Amino acid sequence: MSLTRGQLWRSARDQLASVGIETAALDARVLLAHGLGLDRTQLIASEAEPVGDADIAAYEALVARRLAREPVARIVGRQEFYGLDFSLNEATLIPRPETEMLVDFGIARLKGRQGATILDLGTGTGCIVLSLLANLPDAKGVGVDLSVRALAQARENAVVLGLDNRFAALEGSWFAPVEGRFDLIVANPPYIASDTVKELAPEVALYDPGLALDGGQDGLEPYRAIAAGAADHLDPGGVLAVEIGFDQGARVSRLLEDAGLSGVGVEKDLAGHDRMVVAALPGLP
Repeated sequence: MSLTRGQLWRSARDQLASVGIETAALDARVLLAHGLGLDRTQLIASEAEPVGDADIAAYEALVARRLAREPVARIVGRQEFYGLDFSLNEATLIPRPETEMLVDFGIARLKGRQGATILDLGTGTGCIVLSLLANLPDAKGVGVDLSVRALAQARENAVVLGLDNRFAALEGSWFAPVEGRFDLIVANPPYIASDTVKELAPEVALYDPGLALDGGQDGLEPYRAIAAGAADHLDPGGVLAVEIGFDQGARVSRLLEDAGLSGVGVEKDLAGHDRMVVAALPGLP
């Protein structure tokens, strides 16, 4: 007797839960919907449908990858961020909800400003700058990344979202390939100290690109580079917003203050942790 779709994902849920995966039920449903080419609503409505042997085998292969702690987003190749769907590859981080703070900040700062310009350092999938462009129809954005593969993914996402006419992708290290000044600079740089990268959860340590995680010996090397170049690439009155680790607020703030930026402040995420530092270049807004 064939297994039904409901029986199949529940069996996978139990396997995932047995190895300590807290999101076992959600993961099992998402993977089955992906494997069958359904959305979640369609899966729920068809749980009594039988599943053929070929689909069962394909699903079991997906579940095996999750049992090896590969993140669901990497298995399905995409992740929602700020209400948009972003494809990803092995050279990009998975967009994470806490990073949406940078988008919230940028929209609030630039809304209603004609021809606003945005620079995203270490753009990865492009999720930050493209989410900003999707909500700021008069803005233009530039994404910079060291990884050619990451830039290819950012460009693809821009095309899919219909934003490629307002987005440019540049290869290089931080400000090296950048010309001109911007109203807003955003970044979610690597901020994990080199010695602790291997201590992260397996989903991160084994599957996220090291280039996007390793922030040097103290986790602050990217912020030093950003602080050193920010004043030369912000318009007077322009603002910088960077994501940080939970214990880096004071140190990153000091770097930005020492670089001549003003109005430096630390913002907390919904969990109450320091998550973002903002600063401005003195001058007219």
